[in-house]
Amino acid sequence: MTTTEAGALEFDPFSDVFFNDPYPTYRRLRDEAPVYHNEKYGFYALTRHQDVADALKNHEVFSSSRGVELSMMTSDEPVPPLIIMMDPPDHNRMRVLVSRVFTPRAVQALEPMVREVITEFFDQALAKDGTSFDVVHDFSALFPVEIITRMLGVPQEHRQNIRLWLDKSLHREPGQIGISDEGMAAGIESGLLYYNLIVEKRKNPGDDMISRLIAAEIQRDDGTTTQLDDVEIAGFASLLGGAGAETVTKLVGNAAVLFADNPEQWQMVLDDPANVPGAVEEILRIHPPAQYIGRYTLSDAELHGTTIPAQSPVLVIAGSASRDERVYENPDTFDIHREQGQNVGFGYGIHSCLGAALARMESRIAIELMRERMPKFEVHREGLRRVNMTNVAGFSHVPVTLSS
Repeated sequence: MTTTEAGALEFDPFSDVFFNDPYPTYRRLRDEAPVYHNEKYGFYALTRHQDVADALKNHEVFSSSRGVELSMMTSDEPVPPLIIMMDPPDHNRMRVLVSRVFTPRAVQALEPMVREVITEFFDQALAKDGTSFDVVHDFSALFPVEIITRMLGVPQEHRQNIRLWLDKSLHREPGQIGISDEGMAAGIESGLLYYNLIVEKRKNPGDDMISRLIAAEIQRDDGTTTQLDDVEIAGFASLLGGAGAETVTKLVGNAAVLFADNPEQWQMVLDDPANVPGAVEEILRIHPPAQYIGRYTLSDAELHGTTIPAQSPVLVIAGSASRDERVYENPDTFDIHREQGQNVGFGYGIHSCLGAALARMESRIAIELMRERMPKFEVHREGLRRVNMTNVAGFSHVPVTLSS
């Protein structure tokens, strides 16, 4: 994502500029090219809030069936049977299998376990030094994957491996579109772990999500009712493990930096813990961990005088929509008391994030702990490191020092 010397607008989602700060170019895209076409990579991009929301709701034109990453949408390889890569009716049948786990009542019942896990990792982070630690590397990178893989039924000794494999599979060097050999190997390792776990749980089921998916039945297109096969269950587990690991990790890291940059907002949180939920929503808006998601047009789409032809990859950019001046007043200002409107940070429409309520709970509890245990802190700017990942944005390292 760059602006050339002649002033032409160029959006490159595999560039250092995108990884480090996409928001100035998002602003230009919204104003100058709300339907942007990148000839180099062969995709279109939607950046205005209304267009993003409409596309995410319109699966009949903007389909998920060709994947959610550009490398998938431009490849002839078959798409994995994951729920985020399905359109109705297949999507509806698969989603209902796991939606019960994430109802408000079910998520609320998880809070004691979630608080216990997050507190344990916060204690471990502080125990290393007592006055300094890395908010991401020592804390927020660790607990989300622990929580979701515990729910899935992954043995403790393998839980953090899921995170490490996922990071490798999502990593992209500047200019790299597809997954690296190392990332492919990591994906295979993760898939094998889930496959072996499914085989074991078919013999010895437990009180966990994988065991419940093994027992579940689904109606197929031909009207028959069958159980899920191992590939389908592994796909569910991989998806839930990945989504549960990345989003909260990045949101909590972003929180530390945003509060350091906006001490008056942090003071509001310190003054009243009731401000924490609003802070979570504003962090999600101003720095969405999932910056964009891919869609594939099944028919021509007309927007703003431009035709997106059928069979075109489209990047639907939530990271831009959440800063659209047409919806948000002073959108680049961090304001935890902001009226959020339709926050698209956890998706929208039929593919809205199943685990959004759990992610919000985890983020709230993590910030509550930060409020209690580190009311005064300083971020070491020279140690800040951002991730280079497809779709996902945020920090890999946020070193801080606590003061009294």
